[in-house]
Amino acid sequence: MNLEATEKNGKLFYSIGEVAKMFNVNTSLIRYWEKEFSIIKPQKNAKGNRLFTPKDVENFHKIYHLVKERGMTLDGAKQHLKNNTDKDDSNFEVIKSLKNIRAMIVDLKDSLDAIEKQDK
Repeated sequence: MNLEATEKNGKLFYSIGEVAKMFNVNTSLIRYWEKEFSIIKPQKNAKGNRLFTPKDVENFHKIYHLVKERGMTLDGAKQHLKNNTDKDDSNFEVIKSLKNIRAMIVDLKDSLDAIEKQDK
């Protein structure tokens, strides 16, 4: 997932294709989750295209984490989001920060490995 880039660019709306690409899933899964989870509320333009806000993307990230990374069922994820909002939000932010730190460390390691190869 390339959510770090998403957070930095400050876009107001994302297309369904952009959101699907962020999570490396099909657009059909994004549409399905939109129907299943009431916290996803995209706007639609005159052509009927879905426009997702950064808040929607954040909610997709929570759903993705619960379903794909933690292996919860959709009903379990819905229940978890309904019952644990405050606690879940703080845990989610910590996990997101740790993932960003890990990505930076991996990038740094890759850069150092590339420099080491050049020196040989």
